[in-house]
Amino acid sequence: MLTVCLMACLSAGAQTVIQHPWQGKRVAYFGDSITDPRNKGSQKKWWNWLKTWLDIEPYVYAVSGRQWNDIPHQAEQLKSQHGDDFDAILIFIGTNDFNAAVPIGEWYNISEDSVEAAVHRPRANVLRRHRSPSMNKDTYRGRINIAMKRLKEMFPTKQVVLLTPIHRGYFYGNEKNIQPPESYTNEIGEWVDAYVESVKEAGNIWAVPVIDLNATCGFFPLVKEHGIYCHSAEKDQLHPNDDGQVRMARTVMYQLLALPCTFEQ
Repeated sequence: MLTVCLMACLSAGAQTVIQHPWQGKRVAYFGDSITDPRNKGSQKKWWNWLKTWLDIEPYVYAVSGRQWNDIPHQAEQLKSQHGDDFDAILIFIGTNDFNAAVPIGEWYNISEDSVEAAVHRPRANVLRRHRSPSMNKDTYRGRINIAMKRLKEMFPTKQVVLLTPIHRGYFYGNEKNIQPPESYTNEIGEWVDAYVESVKEAGNIWAVPVIDLNATCGFFPLVKEHGIYCHSAEKDQLHPNDDGQVRMARTVMYQLLALPCTFEQ
């Protein structure tokens, strides 16, 4: 185990050592093939490295091919196996929603409703625009809303962190599973950017922190030189290999330095 600490200078010749806030914690991981331990793209996943460096105990529920609509199921599995006996949840998913051409959709349903209000005048019922989260299971944002509402209800005291999808290169699985790189739109004409941006927007909508792996981890399989980070430079530029997983893990580790893992007093 490697204990990761942050050293800060307080005055000339004086230092203090701060333990990483996620050191030794119990963390659940939700997601897809990039996190799934059964995926053959790499021998050691990014969460394995967090276990090595920070002694984090991992509870992994990610499954290859899954989309945002599977997050409530992964949450139910966590609840049934561990109850509330864990510290935080990291969610890294969304790339398969893009590949499956799930429509982006809307965050809210907008209506005009009567509501009681009093602003420097006697209270009265007034008409105002009202929004409620869209719970459309057939859209990307609706799926995120469904999942986040469920998590907020199931685990109200837990830290939940979202990770954006990383960049997508070419993938050839077989003659019925060929995925173009992100330089092409999906079947409904959406760029992958819309799916990445929606995860970032979800952070503000649902009051959860977001780690923008798409921007910060450096994995960019659209140039041939980054084939060194891919499972296969020719056939699988979608799944990071061991070196790619390490690069993601280091980014996550340092990003987590700025976030509390628990909110206990």
